[in-house]
Amino acid sequence: MRTYHCFWLLFWAGQPLQSFLTPLSKRTSGFPEKEKVLVLSGNSRREVHRSKRSWMWNQFFLLEEYTGTDYQYVGKLHSDQDKGDGSLKYILSGDGAGDLFIINENTGDIQATKRLDREEKPVYILRAQAINRRTGRPVEPESEFIIKIHDINDNEPMFTKDVYNASIPEMSDVGTFVVQVTATDADDPTYGNSAKVVYSILQGQPYFSVESETGIIKTALLNMDRENREKYQVVIQAKDMGGQMGGLSGTTTVNITLTDVNDNPPRFPQSTYQFRAPESTPPDSPVGRIKANDADVDENAEIEYSITEGDGYDMFGITTDKDTQEGIITVKKALDFENKSLYILKVEATNTHVDPRFLYLGPFKDSATVRIQVEDVDEPPVFSRPAYIMEVKEDVPINSVIGTVTAQDPDAAKNPVKYSVDRHTDMDRVFNINSGNGSIFTSKPLDRETLLWHNITVIAAEINNPKQSSRVPVFIKVLDVNDNAPEFAMFYETFVCENAKAEQLIQTLSAVDKDDSYSGHQFSFSLAPEAASSSNFTLQDNRDNTAGIFTRKTRYNRHEMSTYFLPVVISDNEYPIQSSTETVTIRVCACDHRGKMLSCNAEALIHPTGLSTGALIAILLCIIILLVTVVLFAALRRQRKKEPLIISKEDIRDNIVSYNDEGGGEEDTQAFDIGTLRNPEAIDDNKLRRDIVPETLFMPRRTATARDNTDVRDFINQRLKENDTDPTAPPYDSLATYAYEGNGSVAESLSSLESVTTDGDQDYDYLSDWGPRFKKLADMYGSSNPTPD
Repeated sequence: MRTYHCFWLLFWAGQPLQSFLTPLSKRTSGFPEKEKVLVLSGNSRREVHRSKRSWMWNQFFLLEEYTGTDYQYVGKLHSDQDKGDGSLKYILSGDGAGDLFIINENTGDIQATKRLDREEKPVYILRAQAINRRTGRPVEPESEFIIKIHDINDNEPMFTKDVYNASIPEMSDVGTFVVQVTATDADDPTYGNSAKVVYSILQGQPYFSVESETGIIKTALLNMDRENREKYQVVIQAKDMGGQMGGLSGTTTVNITLTDVNDNPPRFPQSTYQFRAPESTPPDSPVGRIKANDADVDENAEIEYSITEGDGYDMFGITTDKDTQEGIITVKKALDFENKSLYILKVEATNTHVDPRFLYLGPFKDSATVRIQVEDVDEPPVFSRPAYIMEVKEDVPINSVIGTVTAQDPDAAKNPVKYSVDRHTDMDRVFNINSGNGSIFTSKPLDRETLLWHNITVIAAEINNPKQSSRVPVFIKVLDVNDNAPEFAMFYETFVCENAKAEQLIQTLSAVDKDDSYSGHQFSFSLAPEAASSSNFTLQDNRDNTAGIFTRKTRYNRHEMSTYFLPVVISDNEYPIQSSTETVTIRVCACDHRGKMLSCNAEALIHPTGLSTGALIAILLCIIILLVTVVLFAALRRQRKKEPLIISKEDIRDNIVSYNDEGGGEEDTQAFDIGTLRNPEAIDDNKLRRDIVPETLFMPRRTATARDNTDVRDFINQRLKENDTDPTAPPYDSLATYAYEGNGSVAESLSSLESVTTDGDQDYDYLSDWGPRFKKLADMYGSSNPTPD
């Protein structure tokens, strides 16, 4: 017989508001009894029903946001193996086990320890099991069940945005879509009406409305005008529970702006405008500004201005300032007060972007009258032409009149005018002008070949007001006359071979003429009369402005005649005829049998231009001489530096040195060393004086060495006596003035060598009479023996 062990999970129905049970299978009869048991088979996992039970459970509901002070009771776990002796232990695992949900291991009671929020976690899956407390082995298989958190209305609707911004065109029809707002509710939408949201408008009526279910905001008033009111603030409420009493709600703000449409035509604030313009106003200069007002903005307020009619239609123009939308009236042509002083214009302002929907409001344009008064100003003289072109022949005499310029004052006063030439345009003063009548005449000779055009500027100024002046260019063309004789086109220097044959062409000549010829130049060539009969060459005119030189005899000898000069006369066919005589140089050269030149007595014809070898050698010699001079000069400069008079202290003699130049002063310690006086043996016998040259060379005489304690004065006297009696001593070897100034000196000796007296020889008592400042010195050097009483 197979034994089935049953595991029961009992949930008490004593608290129906806290825990709800959902049947797994259909209910068979009646209402379930107090305890509900979940029975699971330990082997086959088939569900076995107790005979007196008709419900099987695996899903339970638990209310969220429990506010009681005790733990919230969930249900009871019980096994039919439990004999009540405490041998079984109940274990709970899964979502929240041990934290949110706890179980009494002895009784199997399950409780919730904390407030649960469905919005945080709506479903908890747990597993229950009974084990033998002694062996630790399960007596029933593990059973899984679900706890669903039952929702309550604890969340108000929340809009997706705190503030909505929307815009619609002004003058929109009723029911025009504006914007849709959306609110969400965190409560369970499948249970009750906790998450059913209804929209309503709290602020913004009667201009706007909102659909309660969709949150779509629409216009509710016809012809809302932006020019009257541009911005609206609408407050929308979202309420759950289908909007019923006790539902939670949230609000949001919607800022609605009316955008502009072109529903307003431009309008001039006044019907007539008046402006003044001086007649000297240059073209394209502004005269004044007018503006038509348009209540619209941006492109709907753009205006285009035009002049539709008036007597100044062709004298003035108008443009639109894109930044200010003003009409700028400008001058198109030069004004003349004397000709017309008043202009009347009709100006029209039109919208450039017209909306056909609002044409019923009237034409989107307006017009105004503009009166422009031309003011008289003192104008400068005006020339009869903007420029003058004159022609003059180059051979006209000085002071010849070549043309006249005319200018007059355009003002009613007709002030007289004087003329002058701008000398910046005629620096050479070739032309002058009559200041009264404006006639231009020459002041210097003209030469077309030097300058063909003269461009000068004439100034016309009022006599009464010279500041009022004007200028005009005058272009003077110098016409040609035949005053230049033709000449060779180039310098001709040709050669003839010694073995040349008669009638041989050796050179072709051509000519040019600086003068102009309207029909083309025609030159004629001929030999000068003095060379026509005696010449060794002939000239043939080719009648095409060229001529050929031919040999007249068969052979030429360069030793007899090396160079021939052939004079050629060139004449033109103009009036008056001009002619010139040009000379062709012909050299006689040696040629080969083919007529190729080999050598001439003129070396420049056959040798390339360059320096000869002799010239190069001469240049090289000059460079060498220059370098030698520089080296010698540097050597002389170096030899001028003198060697020092005294090389070392050893080259010293007990004498007075005769210097040839200025000494070094007190700092010159190299000329004499008194130490030598004490040890004459230190003097080298073989060393001679290097600073001077002695007249006679004598061998030095040895003297006894002085003792170290010998008085310097006695030593000097001894040396002086020895030198006086020494016949070999040179006349310049003297130390007589070394230690003494001389017997006739008032100051006596200044040398410290004479200071042989002691302090006892001096009387310093006078220091006591000098005052307290010298008291210390008087005590030190005064009399050591006090005066007896």
